[in-house]
Amino acid sequence: MAILTKGPRGTQDVLPEESYKWKYLEKKVMDVVNLYGFREIRIPTFEHTELFNRSVGDTTDVVQKEMYTFTDKGGRSITLRPEGTAGTLRSAIEHGLLGDALPLKVAYLLSAFRYEKPQAGRLREFHQFGVELLGTPSPAADVEVISMVAQLFGELGIEARLEINSIGCPTCRAKYQQALREHFSARKEELCDSCKDRLERNPLRLLDCKSPVCQEIGQGAPVMLDFLCEECAEHFGQVKARLDEVEIPYVINPKIVRGLDYYVKTVFEFISDQIGAQSTICGGGRYDGLIQQLGGPDLPGIGFAMGLERILMTLEASGFRFPEEKECSAYIGSIGDKASAKAALLTGQLRKEGFRAECDTMGRSVKAQMKYANKLGARFSMIIGDSELEQGTAKLKKMADGSVIDIRLDAARNEPGNLVKAIFDDRLQEVASALKTE
Repeated sequence: MAILTKGPRGTQDVLPEESYKWKYLEKKVMDVVNLYGFREIRIPTFEHTELFNRSVGDTTDVVQKEMYTFTDKGGRSITLRPEGTAGTLRSAIEHGLLGDALPLKVAYLLSAFRYEKPQAGRLREFHQFGVELLGTPSPAADVEVISMVAQLFGELGIEARLEINSIGCPTCRAKYQQALREHFSARKEELCDSCKDRLERNPLRLLDCKSPVCQEIGQGAPVMLDFLCEECAEHFGQVKARLDEVEIPYVINPKIVRGLDYYVKTVFEFISDQIGAQSTICGGGRYDGLIQQLGGPDLPGIGFAMGLERILMTLEASGFRFPEEKECSAYIGSIGDKASAKAALLTGQLRKEGFRAECDTMGRSVKAQMKYANKLGARFSMIIGDSELEQGTAKLKKMADGSVIDIRLDAARNEPGNLVKAIFDDRLQEVASALKTE
C-alpha cells in the first residue's frame, strides 16, 4: 500500500522557503518575452493521446516509453502533456488564432509529465517555460527566438554555449535516412529492440537513442549537413550569418537532432557546464509542417522550451542571489482578547498601506510571540495589553537596535495613524542613508 504522506516517485514539492525563487524566475522569463511581443497562453494539462502521437512522433522515446496515458470514463484515450508545443498549436488552430495577424507569438509556463528514471534535473513531473512563434519561415524568426534565450540568460548571469544544427526538410532528409539505414544495418543485431524497429520506420531517431551500444554504433554515422538541399542549406547559412550580425557566438553540432519528430531545418540547444550530465538547459527548433499536420493551415513555426528545474539548478550552482521575499515590517503582539482585536486592527491598517505585518493567532505567551517575531525577521515589534489600551499608546521597538518609538493607538479606523508613519519614515531614512553612502 502506498504511503499517503510521501509524494509519488519523480515528483517534488516546492516548499514556502523555496517558492520565492520560482516566482522570481517565472516573472523574469515572462518579462523578457514580453519585450519581444510574446503573450501568455494557458492550455490543458491533458489532451487526446492522438495529438501527441501525430506531433511528437510514434517512434520517439516520449511516445513509446514515457507518456502517462489512460482511458477516461468515456472510453477516450487521454495523455498528460509531455511537452507544450502540441497543445499550444491545437489551441491556436481550434480558436482561430492563425489568421491575418501573423506572426503569432505565444509563451507558456506549465507542468509536463514523462515517465523517466528520476535524477537531478530530470523528474516525472517537471516544469517548462516555452515560446512558439508561428507564421513566418524567415531565418530572422529563428534568430529572434535564439536571441531571446541569450538575453534571458545574460540577464540571469547564466553562462551557456549555443549549439546549432540543421536537420533539413522531408525532401533532403529522405536521402539522409537511407544513408543512416545503410550505416546502422551493418550492425543491426547489436541495436536495442526499439532501434531495430526505428531502423526502417524513422532511422533519424537512432541518433537520439540513450543506449550506450546504439550511441557507439552511431559515432561514425553520416551527418545531415552533408545532405541538405539547396533551400535548407541557404536557410541555415542565413541563420548563421544573422547570429554573427547580432554577435551571438555559436558552435555547429551536427549530432543535434532533438527528441521529437516534428523538427525540421534549424535545431538548437543551450548547454551549461555547471550542472553535470543534465547540461542541456534549453532546446528548440523549427517545425514547419506541423500545424498543417494537426489540421490547421500550412504555416511554419519555431519555438523552444527550457526546464525550470534545470535553470534553478544552474543559477544555484553559479551562486546567484535571488531577491528575498518582502520582509515582515512589523509584528503586533497582544495580551488578552481586547488587545488582540486592537492588534488585528492595526495589522490590517499596515497591510492596506502595503506593509507585510503579522499578529498573534495562536494565543501564545508574550515571550513566545517575541520569539516568533524574531523568527519572522520582523523589523519592528509592538506588544499591546490592558495598560496600552487604557493609555492609548504603545511602544514600537526597532528590532535591529532596540530603539523605541511611542505610538498612538487612537487613530481613526480609516486613517493610517502614526504606526504606519513611523515605519514608513524609517524606510525613507534607510533609503536616504543608503543613497548618501553610495
